[in-house]
Amino acid sequence: MGGCILVGTASWTDPTLIKSHKFYPKGCSSAEARLRFYASRFPLVEVNSSYYALPSAANSVLWVERTPPGFLFSVKAFRLFTGHQTPLDALPDVLRADLAGFASRSGTIYYKDVPAVARDALWSTFIEALQPLEAAGKLGTIHFQFAPWLFYSKAAFEHIEECRARLPARLLSVEFRHASWLSEEHRQRTLEFERRLGFVHVVVDEPQGFQNSVPAVWEVTNPAAAVVRLHGRNSATWKSASNAASDRFDYDYPDAELRELAERVKELAARTDMALIIFNNNQEDQGQRNAATLMRMLDLRW
Repeated sequence: MGGCILVGTASWTDPTLIKSHKFYPKGCSSAEARLRFYASRFPLVEVNSSYYALPSAANSVLWVERTPPGFLFSVKAFRLFTGHQTPLDALPDVLRADLAGFASRSGTIYYKDVPAVARDALWSTFIEALQPLEAAGKLGTIHFQFAPWLFYSKAAFEHIEECRARLPARLLSVEFRHASWLSEEHRQRTLEFERRLGFVHVVVDEPQGFQNSVPAVWEVTNPAAAVVRLHGRNSATWKSASNAASDRFDYDYPDAELRELAERVKELAARTDMALIIFNNNQEDQGQRNAATLMRMLDLRW
């Protein structure tokens, strides 16, 4: 074994990236032009918009058309599936009225409160939207970034097992955001669970010492792929009250840290068919610059 290494960023349309004019060339202002330019520089991108609203097959068709062969999209799972509170406005029109009675006074709903028939419809919509990417061989992993309050428990295991049952035979990556999952007490059980169900374990690089921090555990749980997500190391903004991701993940990796990460990535890639490295630091062009530097350090060509 000893797989390929693909490096990219979490999204290609972050507001501060576009406003900075530091990555996209002058005149590259349409959705099509931006994706085409991005895909000329990197072989991988993470779709972040699918977390906030269910993706559409129409967009998937366009993404396929606008990217070269071998390019991959890792798609974040819809927020309702990962245990996050979800505004009714984020749901399809045909379901919104039917689910209004199950929502809170603030107009949000949780997965546990959604009736079975509506759950089936939501999963079907999500799966259908990804089919053009699957058919073109451009779907990387479907990424489940579970809510920080989803802690190690029987109920959590059962929910994650349901996610796997809903998406059989697909490559699913799992990122936990509660420290209990990868604590010394539970780490081996968590990794064994991921291996048994074929989940791709996600290695995270992020500030430590918070309840929503998990350690970087450089393990492979599915020989088909490994995922590394780099959130930056800005402890001061990790729990910021700001809702802007560009503030929370404001971090510019120095070359010394990237060289260290490059060695760990090579070791990880040697144990799997494919290693997907995603920079989630996203103040202006931080992620794109750091990704390009890491590719040079790894002697990767695209």
